[in-house]
Amino acid sequence: MDLVGKLLVAMPGMGDPRFERSVILICAHSEDGAMGLIVNKPVPDVSFAGLLDQLDIPRAPDGRDIRVHFGGPVERGRGFVLHSTDYNGSPTTMRIEGGFAMTATLDILEALAQGMGPRTALLALGYSGWGPGQIEAEILRNDWLTSDAASDLVFSSDDRGKWTGVLRRMGIDPLTLSAAAGRA
Repeated sequence: MDLVGKLLVAMPGMGDPRFERSVILICAHSEDGAMGLIVNKPVPDVSFAGLLDQLDIPRAPDGRDIRVHFGGPVERGRGFVLHSTDYNGSPTTMRIEGGFAMTATLDILEALAQGMGPRTALLALGYSGWGPGQIEAEILRNDWLTSDAASDLVFSSDDRGKWTGVLRRMGIDPLTLSAAAGRA
């Protein structure tokens, strides 16, 4: 099972409140584990402009403003910019299946502050991580559904609608989902 570039959609009854109704884009997945970013949980008290000020990055009058999200509970003080593939700044930019990229260096923040950078982007503070075999076990336990990722949904400004939106794209009515798992 290769989950890179796929979305994880939290099932109702998720035991961990940090992941309740989460939509996570998986950025890396191997036998060593998995790493992803929650794309539908904005951080209400943190602004991009405020982060630029903290990092002493000057913002041009036509500088960009991107949404800041809770990416997950791991390394919450670290930022990751999930973006479209039209930005080629840092050699450490990770390409992700499905037309996504992720950069975790200051160059992308500087470009955005100057009004440049990728066409679409969101900033995630922290990330979601799983050890070897952990995410596969959680999927088998019925904690997550998996779906193809669409950039219009991932980068949508309607964060509250992303969970139901991805389910509807899968042909699932969210009201019909149950927290109970079963095997036939």
